[in-house]
Amino acid sequence: MDCWSPSLTVDEEFKKLVIRMNPPRVTVDNAASRKATLIKVDSANKRGSLLEVVQVLTDLDLMIRRAYISSDGEWFMDVFHVTDQQGNKLSEVDVAEKIQQQLGPRAYSFRSLARSVGVQAASKQTIIELTGRDRPGLLSEIFAVLTDLKCNIVAAEVWTHNSRMASVVYIADETNGLSIDDPERLTKIKQLLLYVLKGDRDKRSANTAVSVGSMHKERRLHQMMYADRDYDMDDAKTGSTGERSKPLVTVENCEPKGYTVVNLRCPDRPKLLFDTVCTLTDMQYVVYHATIIAEGPEAYQEYYIRHMDGCPISSEAERQRVIHCLEAAIKRRASEGIRLALCGDDRVGLLSDVTRIFRENGLSVTRAEVTTRGSQAVNTFYVTDASGNPVKSETIEAVRKEIGLTILHVKDEADSKSSPPQESRIFSLRTLFRRNFFTTWGC
Repeated sequence: MDCWSPSLTVDEEFKKLVIRMNPPRVTVDNAASRKATLIKVDSANKRGSLLEVVQVLTDLDLMIRRAYISSDGEWFMDVFHVTDQQGNKLSEVDVAEKIQQQLGPRAYSFRSLARSVGVQAASKQTIIELTGRDRPGLLSEIFAVLTDLKCNIVAAEVWTHNSRMASVVYIADETNGLSIDDPERLTKIKQLLLYVLKGDRDKRSANTAVSVGSMHKERRLHQMMYADRDYDMDDAKTGSTGERSKPLVTVENCEPKGYTVVNLRCPDRPKLLFDTVCTLTDMQYVVYHATIIAEGPEAYQEYYIRHMDGCPISSEAERQRVIHCLEAAIKRRASEGIRLALCGDDRVGLLSDVTRIFRENGLSVTRAEVTTRGSQAVNTFYVTDASGNPVKSETIEAVRKEIGLTILHVKDEADSKSSPPQESRIFSLRTLFRRNFFTTWGC
């Protein structure tokens, strides 16, 4: 005899049935636009639909040049204009097939968002999550502790923003390469890492956690930094430079239709749409309509949102919080400093040695991406000096000589030279599309 869970109402079960009967339909159109491939997605609406679609497209390394999103009611319809990383239309058939596999009816029937392209499987690794106050040399200390505890670092991603640090680290046992599941050993790892994180300056509580199963690293990092309140202003970090680099975010209510309208303008970069949609989702907002334009050096985004209960933003404090959280979502992935790419034979303790050399030469890591491909370590570090200023070229060359000139390379970052938008030129997509897409909403 089947049993109904008391926590599920008939309405909730009916909604699930509707979604199962109407999985996303994906259309890939390579002829409608001369500059981009159009990907159209429509299905029965559910919470998280927009994030799921954007996450899949982002994980496939596609650049979203334009997007038109509508999900008011029980149905959502999204249109994305995408290119590859070089700005070309998608000419390879397998790319279209991958999109269909991730978002099409068959995929939707069998998988959840956790099985998206960019999700890191952790069957052979243990996931350690770390949050705390950032400081020069912190990453070196973390990797040194893990190496001393006979842990091999298989992959990791580290973000820093507003004096806070969040990291997701995949470790395996040094001797057998398998995941670490001994409770006593895990407790020791967590305690020692927590001691390192706290140091003697952390005004907030540092945190270590062990995660199991599969996860999306970047999605998780957004959640961790949001929970750590990295959007709160740090008096020690504010100043003229920080103010000039702020994205332009405006939040106002659209009274006739009961929406809150969020306008955003900032220099464009990969994964920008993913970052903003993640944050709105984490803040428990639903995106009903949106228009995205990112065809030049700057990106323009406009969202029509409400709370999950259907109400718009109702206070000035909440309005300011949305602004600060979206600013943080954009800036926490921003790459400050010189980009160093390390590629060479992987070995246990490699990261501990490399980051120690960084620390001894006065370099501070602001962001890191660590991966292992077979026997090769493929790592990227963004570094500044201990004060957050650009590193002198002679210091970089000294570090390269110590680590290996053929292993560590300097990569140019053109995005770091982009000029920030000026306050006097706030862009409004509502004005641009007054006679087009948004006029039907009566705003």
